[in-house]
Amino acid sequence: MPKSVGNLPRPYKERKLPVVFSQEEVMRLLQSVKSLKHRLILMLVYSAGLRVIEIVKLKVGDIDAKRHFIHIKGAKGRKDRYTVLSDVALEELKKYWKEYRPNGWLFQGAKPDKHISPRTVEAFLSTQLNRQG
Repeated sequence: MPKSVGNLPRPYKERKLPVVFSQEEVMRLLQSVKSLKHRLILMLVYSAGLRVIEIVKLKVGDIDAKRHFIHIKGAKGRKDRYTVLSDVALEELKKYWKEYRPNGWLFQGAKPDKHISPRTVEAFLSTQLNRQG
């Protein structure tokens, strides 16, 4: 039964399923991204199921390349969790590592001691997804 305000029932909130891309659409999307950093972020969002806030707060030490895990600290509900690091994302991560040499934050912001901002990632993802759709 819906919650009510006074004697008026509140309508249920509509829940929509997320858009799921086909494998071909995902490959086309990833190939269209020229920036190695942005492509890796997109790969991790999609393949590891990471939220934007989780991506920006990743530290170098959160990556376990040997066991193919990513340790997410303080995720939703302030809980820690592990997620998988795919082979394809790991290969891209190795390229990223060689080029950017991250220290501390995996995705550094404009200042080396700060992580990339969630707004920056959201803007980039929005632009890429709108081009695809």
